[in-house]
Amino acid sequence: MTREQIDPLELSLTGGEPFNLVEALARRGVSRREFLKFCTIMAGVLALPVEKASRIARALENTPRVPLVWLEFQDCAGCTESLLRASRPTVGELVLDVLSVDYHETIMAPAGEQAEASKAATVEKGGHIVVVEGSIPLKDGGLYCCIGGKTAKDILFETVEGAIAVIAVGNCAAFGGIPAASPNPTEAVGVADLVKDVPVVNLPGCPLNVVNLTATVVHFLTFGSLPAMDHLKRPLFAYGKRIHDNCERRPHFDAGQFVEEWGDEGHRLGWCLYKMGCKGPETYHNCPTVRWNEGTSWPVMSGHGCLGCSEPNFWDTMTPFYQRLPEVPGFGVEATIDKVGLGLTAVAAAGVAAHAIGSAVRKKAAGASQEKEE
Repeated sequence: MTREQIDPLELSLTGGEPFNLVEALARRGVSRREFLKFCTIMAGVLALPVEKASRIARALENTPRVPLVWLEFQDCAGCTESLLRASRPTVGELVLDVLSVDYHETIMAPAGEQAEASKAATVEKGGHIVVVEGSIPLKDGGLYCCIGGKTAKDILFETVEGAIAVIAVGNCAAFGGIPAASPNPTEAVGVADLVKDVPVVNLPGCPLNVVNLTATVVHFLTFGSLPAMDHLKRPLFAYGKRIHDNCERRPHFDAGQFVEEWGDEGHRLGWCLYKMGCKGPETYHNCPTVRWNEGTSWPVMSGHGCLGCSEPNFWDTMTPFYQRLPEVPGFGVEATIDKVGLGLTAVAAAGVAAHAIGSAVRKKAAGASQEKEE
């Protein structure tokens, strides 16, 4: 069988020889224009100047798709569900074109021994990326998450051998998530708590926005390095700014216009959800700019407050979810939220009064000047 006769799906899910992105796209009838559009989108997500899109294009044209192994441990499969609903690019474009997904229990074609053989072949070659979804339990030798007779911890260490990077997707893999919430009965931990010899990138969220995963891989292929990260190993392009600062409801916060009760007039008008428990002022994520559902919306835009799911221990520190934050870090006015509206109103009133007084003075001066001329 020649290379041209091989099904790309078979190649991508059985550890076969990977194509570069452009070749894979061409085989599926994707035009050059559509490819460049994808590169431009990636430049935007990575917060790069638009001219960097050409550099991304050159890198993807000349770089083979990186083999990827996706592991699932203590999770709800929410990040996989997010992957399946990806639209920019779609999951088909991700699996068949952008990434060489050699192993993913949920979406791969092979099963059983064939699936394990695919993973083993990829790990043996090395140079792969490991994506981990779900936390890893340590209590009682890790027996609370076993696959094929092996613990999650053992599988993780076997798979990261020879890997170039490990990407922890979702809050569970990044920080332990809900399984690690108090009292953490299985002693669940995140990937970075265990993996020390291979670079780890955290892409928290509940679930992950798959656009950030694609952008992370594209950055690595383009620049030969992982993106700049914060102290929690989160890429700055995705977690460098507070949700509060990019939220479309922020003007209402500044104006002291808050939803007081679900369904009230302020809620219908899109006012700030801070008093309803929104954790946007303490959460770092690009949800307001990348959004979900083909970029059309996100929880706060649809009328529900942020839960802070991209932050460590959010299940413990951000609850109760529908009670307001007692104090918000940042510029001083946010720490006394009840005074925001009154303060701004007073400032506005003072400004109006000053303007009125100034106008009156100018008019009086003009009148006096006219009388003197007459």
